[in-house]
Amino acid sequence: MKRKAIIGFSIALFIGIFAYFSFDQIVPKEIENAPEWMPLQDALQQASASDRLVMIDIFEVGCQFCRAMDREVYPSPSIRAILDRNFYPVKVNGHSESKLVFLGEEMSERAFAARMGVTAYPFTVVMDGEGNVIDRRRGYQDVVGFSRFLNNAVEKSS
Repeated sequence: MKRKAIIGFSIALFIGIFAYFSFDQIVPKEIENAPEWMPLQDALQQASASDRLVMIDIFEVGCQFCRAMDREVYPSPSIRAILDRNFYPVKVNGHSESKLVFLGEEMSERAFAARMGVTAYPFTVVMDGEGNVIDRRRGYQDVVGFSRFLNNAVEKSS
């Protein structure tokens, strides 16, 4: 009887330790040097009062390329310098039913993504303060490609 209890305890301990370390790895970690994401309505208001643009990252939960952009591209010092100097960054979940306000119209984030023509994730949209789309890009972009995209959008808006 004692032997069964020891074996049962050992198995339960092993399962507990395994579960702890498994769940510890899936908890999202805070990304250092991530942009200061803001609501779309606030970004558009601030952009219309300044000479900056709005960069919208439309993502999907579970998208590996969206997570790669969050981990590798947005925290990059060169990307942060471009974003901080020229853009108000916004993040929108393309499958969410959460509400946002775009040009005075309240809609779901999913409806906003459809309005922007999202066909795959991640999807990046650059607009001016009036909500006019300057440029858009579908898919993952590395640091060099993304910096070119952002700088081209700034040049187009000038």
